Parts: sequence; C-alpha cells; structure tokens
Amino acid sequence: MSNRNATRSELVESDTSTYEVIAAATAAVGVLTSTLSFLTLAEIVPFEGGLGGIAMPTVFGAILSLLGVVTIGIGVVSAVGVVETTPDRDAGLVTAGAFGLLWAVVAGLVVSQSLGFGVVVWLPATLAVGVAVLFGAVFPKEDLGSTLPGGALALFAGAVFLTGTVGTGWSWSPPDLQASFTAPVVVPVVGIVGSLVTAWGAAKAHGAFGRRGRQRAAYMAIWLLAALVLTVLLYLLAFVTMKGAGRAFAGIGFGPGLSFNWPFLTNGVSLMEQSPGIWPAVVGTVWLVVGAVMMAVPLGIGAAVFLTEYAEQGRFTQVVEVATNGLWSTPSIVFGLFGYAFLVPRFGNTKSLFAGMLVLSFMLLPLVLITSRESLKSVPDEYRDASAALGVSRWETVRSVVLPAAMPGVVTGVILGVGRIAGETAPLLLVTAGEIFPAKQNAPAVLRSFQVDVVMGPPFLDVSNPALFEASSALPYQLYAIITAGLSSSNIENSLEFAWATAFVLLLVVLSFYAIGIATRTYFRRKISHE
Repeated sequence: MSNRNATRSELVESDTSTYEVIAAATAAVGVLTSTLSFLTLAEIVPFEGGLGGIAMPTVFGAILSLLGVVTIGIGVVSAVGVVETTPDRDAGLVTAGAFGLLWAVVAGLVVSQSLGFGVVVWLPATLAVGVAVLFGAVFPKEDLGSTLPGGALALFAGAVFLTGTVGTGWSWSPPDLQASFTAPVVVPVVGIVGSLVTAWGAAKAHGAFGRRGRQRAAYMAIWLLAALVLTVLLYLLAFVTMKGAGRAFAGIGFGPGLSFNWPFLTNGVSLMEQSPGIWPAVVGTVWLVVGAVMMAVPLGIGAAVFLTEYAEQGRFTQVVEVATNGLWSTPSIVFGLFGYAFLVPRFGNTKSLFAGMLVLSFMLLPLVLITSRESLKSVPDEYRDASAALGVSRWETVRSVVLPAAMPGVVTGVILGVGRIAGETAPLLLVTAGEIFPAKQNAPAVLRSFQVDVVMGPPFLDVSNPALFEASSALPYQLYAIITAGLSSSNIENSLEFAWATAFVLLLVVLSFYAIGIATRTYFRRKISHE
C-alpha cells in the first residue's frame, strides 16, 4: 500500500512539474506577444512585412490561437483533477466583471458591425453575452473562471486574424464617429489584450491558483506595468532623439584654436548666422528654472520646517495643507493669468524674465512644501528625542539632525517640481515671452547686467538688473511658436527639423536638471549612511 502511495506521489509531482512548466511557458509567450504587439503598434516592427515576410495579422492569429488553446487546456486539466491545484470557489467578481465587459464589447461589435443588426438586436445580445460570461466566470471554480473566458477570447481573436476577417487592409469607419480604425492599430491592440489575459490566467495556474496563484499574477502585472512605463520612456527618448539629434548635432566640432563649436546650441537666429540656433532660448530656460528654484526651495523648506516642527497640529495646519494641495492642483494657465494680471503691471507693465521666475516659483512652491513636510515627518522621533536628551536646542536638532535625514526626500520633490516647470509653456506666453526667434546677442545676460550705484539716502546703494525686467525667449515657448506657425516659418529653414531639434535640446535640458537633482540626492543619502 505504501509503495502505491509513493508511486502516486511521484506521478503527481511529475505531473505538477510539467503543468507548472507549461503554465510558465504560456505566461512567458503571452508577455513576449504583448511586447511584440507594442513594437508593432509603435511601427518598430513592420505591420505588412511582419516577421520573416509573414504579415502581422497572421502572426498574431497563430500565436493567439495557440495561447487560447493552451490556456483553456490548463484550466480544464486543473478542473478535472489531473494535477493537484488549490483553486478558490470562484475567480472573483472583479475578474468576472472584466471578462464580461470584454466579451460584451466583442459581442456588440460582431452583432452590430459584422452581422449588421440594429440597436434593437445588438444591445440585448451584448447584455446577454456579458451577463452569461459574468456568471460563467463566477460560478465555476477559480481554475475554469480564470482561464476559459480569457482563453476563448484569445482563440476567437486568433481565428478572426487567421481567416482574414481582419487583414492588413482592413479598416472600420463608424457612421456615428468622426474616426477610422485601421488594421495597423486594431490588430496590435487586440494582440496586447488577448496575450495579457492568457498570460494572467497562466500565471495563476503556475501558482496552482488560490492565494499563491493570485500573488504570481499580481507580480506579473506589476512587472509588466513597470516594464511598460520604462519602455514608453525609452521609446519617447529614442523617438525624439532620432527626429532631432541629427539637426541638433549638425556642424558640431572644434574650430581654430581648439575652440568648441556647436552651431545649433550656441547660435541665435539672424541673417548673419549661416546656421540658426537656439542659444537665447536655452539661456532663458536655464535662468527661469534657476530663479524659480532659488525663490521656491528656501521658502518651501522653511514653511515645512515650521509646520512640522514648531506649529501645533490643528486647524491651522489642516487649512495650510488643503490650500497647498489645491495650489499644486491649479492648472498652469491660471498661474499665467495671475502673473499677467497681477505681476506684469507691477514690474514695468511689460513681460519680463523676473515675472516668469516668480510665476514658476509659485508653481514649484507647493510641491516643495508637500514633499518636504512628508520627508520631515518620516524622520523617526527617536532622532529628536536623542538629540533633546543631549541638551541640544530644538533649532540645532532640526538643523543638524532632522533636515539632513530628510534631505533626500526634499531633493526628490525639487526634482519632480523642476521637471514640471522646465517644460511649462502657458505661463511663459503671458508673462515672459519675447521674440520668437531672437538673435544671439539678445540672450538674457543676467550676470553682466547688475548695476550698483551709490545714492545719498538710505539704503545708499541702488542695485538693479535691467536684464531681469526684459522679455526673454525660452525653449518651450520657442517650440510652441514653431508649431503654431505650421512648421513653415519663412525665417527658419527646414522648420520641421528645427522644431524636432529644439524639442531634443529641451529634453536634454530637463534631463540635465534631473541628473543634478539625482546626484544631489545620492550625495545626501551616502552622507547619511556613512554617519
């Protein structure tokens, strides 16, 4: 008897191992298919040329059909007890509702568009299919409820592609919508949905369903989300780089006397320039960000220290917190209108670099305050108590203990804020924007424009800087001006290339500020760890 049990145990372990391998392979193929679908949607993989000369509808049809069959088989094998799994009583109402909604959309499109029935027929059919799938996913055990609807959906989509119902030349223009859906868009999107629902079901099967299976599926979803975010970011950077780097780096090199020459970056726009550039806009953008940071960061950190370390936590701090969150949520155009109506008339009644600094500092201030408060709150009270036990004053404790410990979080908030204000366009249009395409000599010379005069009365010194109170260009504004001009301005040759190169440099400027912030945060973290 014991020998029989041992033999059965070995068989079950062997079957379960094979089952897990198949489930893991199915999930991996689903993830790879979703990646291929995204690359096709981004036109990195040719749609008609496809893989090895096979059009992508055929490729996706074959893969989705295979995924659908295997996913259904995984669920059925578990349900009939061929392998030992631990499924829950049902797949869950959320899962059932999601599958029901997907199948309702499919049924509505098939009945209304493929079969041509009116709303009297397709609406009840849509509701009936959705409800049927909903109950079909709720009442069976988790293994069937998590695999059958998704596998059937992938199998149906694969059959549609393989039969040529949706081919390379397919398109759909709904009469009630001013839009057209084409195969190069629809096929990859369907591929993403079909592959992900089967990968999700296979991931649950790999964990033998139940709590472990849900954890596997959740981990897969989180990793896919992170990979998607990273992929979109890298694709954005690569796309802008491919479009703009050629023009931005044109003519770069060393001149006479080993002088470095970068025409697009160091030139302006004038008849004297053989290669027009964006130097005034770059300088304007840098000064706007630097000025906003110098105004907002000390105020934000100081306010955070007072509200966290000194003010009593009550109605006052609650009102400030609500007001700060509301200010951070305020649209940028509202800040611009405020600057145009309130600041511009008080600074010479003209657009100026200083007004832009103030407006951007108002936008940066709430985020610095919010993140600084949260960072200060995250510092353990043991730090404060230990410092107080040594007889250190509260201010010395805040300055020497609390602030250094909270500084990485504070710098993170500044990084996020700079990333927002560096690319703002709407406020600059109203309070700062000067010439659309300024010459090189019109770049704001803030450091060289300080004037100090001795006067007879207090304060005996008159310090002024005319450059701060003059209109200036900026990269976001200049890019906006090129776009609104229809990318055909007579003042700029090859304006489309000029626009992409401007966007590329703007991206470099923003990433440079990010790099400085990240390096600063890393420095404070290492300093804290060494201490």
